[in-house]
Amino acid sequence: MIARTPEELPTLFAAAFNEGDPSELYEPGAQPDELVAHLQLTEKMTVVTRKVITRGDLALLIVDWRIGDVTGTATDVARRGPDGGWRYAIDNPSGVA
Repeated sequence: MIARTPEELPTLFAAAFNEGDPSELYEPGAQPDELVAHLQLTEKMTVVTRKVITRGDLALLIVDWRIGDVTGTATDVARRGPDGGWRYAIDNPSGVA
């Protein structure tokens, strides 16, 4: 699963999260510590993308997410890799909280 645009990342992430392993959507070492705890939740994740700002091979994503009663707004940075796929370089699921 590879995101061809940064706009695809949140939807692909939610699908991979719901299957139990979104790791392929991250650059090496970019997975946040909170991800492990969130993967333990049994409800499905849904996402609504608020904004994507792309400059060259970098993109800033602001994404509202929900897992059951747990909600948040992520502030993420994605980077286009040599294969043309977009992956999370920085994933901050808590946004500014």
